[in-house]
Amino acid sequence: MSKRYPPKFYFSLHSPYSWMASRLLAERCPQALEEMQMIPYFYPDAQTWKSMDERGIELHYADMSKAKHLYILQDVKRLSARFGFEVTWPVDREPWWVLPHHAWLAARRTGDQNTLYWAMVEARWGRGEDICDRGTLRGIADAAGLDGATLVAAPEDEELRQEGMDAMEAAYLDDVFGAPYFKIGPHRYWGLDRLDDFIAGFEQWQRKGRAA
Repeated sequence: MSKRYPPKFYFSLHSPYSWMASRLLAERCPQALEEMQMIPYFYPDAQTWKSMDERGIELHYADMSKAKHLYILQDVKRLSARFGFEVTWPVDREPWWVLPHHAWLAARRTGDQNTLYWAMVEARWGRGEDICDRGTLRGIADAAGLDGATLVAAPEDEELRQEGMDAMEAAYLDDVFGAPYFKIGPHRYWGLDRLDDFIAGFEQWQRKGRAA
């Protein structure tokens, strides 16, 4: 039997669409969240940019215009109402996206990545909290029963920095330009509006695995 590579879910704690996609997956296809590989996709800080340059990695992402940002505000409000999700829009003053995504990588070491993920997205999109602030994130992690002090120290861990770079390199090689971004073999699905297509592809992938 040939080796089966799991589907990938490139997620971003910055993106409301990534948050909504994960919630809908939890409702409609929880098996996907259990079996696919979750990979953090985040905006780099100075150290990450330097490491990306050294590896020859680029970011397939364009900065958002004011017009697009205003559209997204309306769109998320409309979609969250449709899905029955309550949303409190956070204010990102000086976001450091390396912090929460590397905290997630740190939580993965102990198998607690899902606990931290849901705690962070609930804090960000449910209560409008700043998950890029060390004190805030530590409180979120502690409240979830995790070691907040260790998790918020993740950006200073060189091994975790390398894992973060591995994630960015994977995104570069898979042509990821935004989140949510799903991949099953050669098939790519970008955005919340491709979620049903991804679920269909995932279910087909599952059937092929059972038949193998």
